[in-house]
Amino acid sequence: MRIATLRPDGWPQVTTVGYANDGFAIYFLCGPDSQKASNLACDDRVSLAIDDDPAQVMDITGLSMAARANVVADPAEAEKAMELLMSRYPDQKGVDLPIPKPSEVRIFRLTPTVISVLDYSKGFGHTDLVAC
Repeated sequence: MRIATLRPDGWPQVTTVGYANDGFAIYFLCGPDSQKASNLACDDRVSLAIDDDPAQVMDITGLSMAARANVVADPAEAEKAMELLMSRYPDQKGVDLPIPKPSEVRIFRLTPTVISVLDYSKGFGHTDLVAC
C-alpha cells in the first residue's frame, strides 16, 4: 500500500507500507519518530492506493481512498492490529527481526471517507465510488 501524508510545509509525502485490514479499518505501523508519524500528528488526513502492476493495461484493478488516521491507543486493539499484520506477512525469509511490541511502534487505524474502486476490465479508467 502506498500512503500519502502531509508534511508540515504542505507537500504530500508518499511511502510504501505493509498493512492489514479488518473490514474497512486498515492498520499500518511505523516508527514513533518517523516522518509519517510526525506528519500524522499534525494532520490526520491521508490518501492511499492499493493495487498491482499487471502486464496488461486492461487488467489494472485497485482502489484509492481518502481516510483519517488515528493512533491506536487501546492495548486490546493494538494487539489485534499486530496479530492481523503478522498474519498477513507470515513467512519473512532472511529477516531476523523480532516482532515489535505495540509500545515500540506507532500503530495507526485508517478510517475511509471516500473509496474509489478501479477496474479497467469494465472500461479504460473505470472507477466506482463507494460511500462510507
